[in-house]
Amino acid sequence: MASVLVVEDDQFVRSALIRQLTEASHTVRSVGTALEALREVAQIGFDVVILDLGLPDLDGAEALKMLRGITDVPVIVATARDDEAEIVRLLNDGADDYLVKPFSVAHLSARMAAVLRRSRTPAAGETPPSGVLRVGGLTVDPLRRQAALDGIGLDLTRREFDLLAFLAGRPGVVVPRKELLAEVWQQSYGDDQTIDVHLSWLRRKLGETAARPRYLHTLRGVGVKLEPPTQDGEGADVREYRERR
Repeated sequence: MASVLVVEDDQFVRSALIRQLTEASHTVRSVGTALEALREVAQIGFDVVILDLGLPDLDGAEALKMLRGITDVPVIVATARDDEAEIVRLLNDGADDYLVKPFSVAHLSARMAAVLRRSRTPAAGETPPSGVLRVGGLTVDPLRRQAALDGIGLDLTRREFDLLAFLAGRPGVVVPRKELLAEVWQQSYGDDQTIDVHLSWLRRKLGETAARPRYLHTLRGVGVKLEPPTQDGEGADVREYRERR
């Protein structure tokens, strides 16, 4: 059972979602505008937000950015827009997942369960995630959801943190993209561009680029690995390339 805020201006869709989510034992509140959504989230703690993009007062994409300024509550975007570039932009702006309309409540419930598994903290008496992960000058604390590079905290989105923590737990191991989609995005299929966008933003925050990697290394056609830089500050891949030359 989850506490859900439905942000949807279409009264028919809104009523259907409320009824079916309530029947699935979720606690549901609903609003029809972006400003009402921001007010509700600021005043009440929710487990997940279902955000429609076609809102009357503010585009849902802008509402998403404003939500991310005040909370890290998981947000599932419900959209009729199936443009790939738009979806990638929404994920990059802080959406945890998306569904293209029309969709079934069973599909929505499955996606909700997936984002809640990723975001929940351990219950009392439950074994917490493993301790702080250290890879070179990088530290990742899965329990507190904090990461730092050379002692300086990193400002990461939820998905960036999930990706970094997953790779940091497997230092030096090449993780296939299919596994990243399954474990980080909780999807059995998806677009490589989604992974590439998040890797690009993560690299920026780690002070590196795809051309000059230090921690994050992409093996074309294979996967991604995270490993500490060499003593000269370069990643092993860059050093090997220089030696071959």
